[in-house]
Amino acid sequence: MDIEILRSICLSLPAVTETVKWGNDLCFCIGEKMFCVSSLEPPHTFSFKVTDAEFDELAGSEGFMPAPYLARAKWVLVTDPSKLSRRDLTNYLQQSYDLVKAKIPKKQLKDLGIE
Repeated sequence: MDIEILRSICLSLPAVTETVKWGNDLCFCIGEKMFCVSSLEPPHTFSFKVTDAEFDELAGSEGFMPAPYLARAKWVLVTDPSKLSRRDLTNYLQQSYDLVKAKIPKKQLKDLGIE
């Protein structure tokens, strides 16, 4: 998976910003809350939030693992992007966005112009 494909999917969602954190990670945020993080250096790995029900299944699948530092919040690390189709990637990123967005206060969502 090309990092530009990941960027295009994430940046197509409403009110998303991208920043570089920790010197080498590209973070996609909504209201300053991360919903996807990607390494900037090849091989590109990336992490996103999943539902509680999906976490155990995905984290134990080939090409995935619990995301370091974020596994307790139900984030998975994609170690082999070829294991995801573009459609599945788009669905997981949309879901991660929605899960994070659901935790943002209504007033802040209104200020972001998305609720």
